[in-house]
Amino acid sequence: MQSVLRSALRATLRSSSRTVKAVVFGASMLLASQAFASGTEQLKAFIAQVHAAHGNFVQREVKAPSKAAASATQGMASRLGGTSSGTFTFARPGKFIWSYDKPYAQVLQADGDKLYVYDKDLNQVTIRALGNALGASPAAILFGSNDLDKNFTSRDAGVKDGIDWLELTPKAQDTQFQQVGIGFKNGNLEAMELHDVFGNVTLLTFSNIEKNPPLKADQFKFIVPKGADVING
Repeated sequence: MQSVLRSALRATLRSSSRTVKAVVFGASMLLASQAFASGTEQLKAFIAQVHAAHGNFVQREVKAPSKAAASATQGMASRLGGTSSGTFTFARPGKFIWSYDKPYAQVLQADGDKLYVYDKDLNQVTIRALGNALGASPAAILFGSNDLDKNFTSRDAGVKDGIDWLELTPKAQDTQFQQVGIGFKNGNLEAMELHDVFGNVTLLTFSNIEKNPPLKADQFKFIVPKGADVING
């Protein structure tokens, strides 16, 4: 009787061992398939699964245009130049806070209806209707809706330094950007490379990203600082 029980126990253990190995193998194959997913597949997964996020960024100007083209550029990018850094928070669609801490304190904030640009040094706020402003801009990729195919043509751009890249080209002809590169690693957003029509190339690198964090109901409500000049543009 004891020998029969021992035989049954050994058979059960062998069966359990095979089951565990199968599960481990299946899990490893799943992880491998995710790890080697293309940049396009990782972007689609990011858009589908990450509805809000918070993190840090570093922005570097890696290529500047000629002086003639530079004189035509306007706005925050030309003001900041060089290297800047800060934090971001977003919730799709159309709500975000993009805050520069260094070298100048500036904030771009959208509440889904209006876009506020606050320059702390000048104590000035510019307010614009958000409308279709995101459209084919790089901001639409992170902060917009999920209809990127409507505004961009995409293609995989290979692997560089362990990062899977894809390139997005705006379908509209009147956009400020000619091309946007996006880099992912194991499903995590690592970098964006922005090529504008003036010849500037700007690299954004991301870190400490928290996906789908808890957000306050009034997280994206902008309050004009006391004494600030307000420009409706």
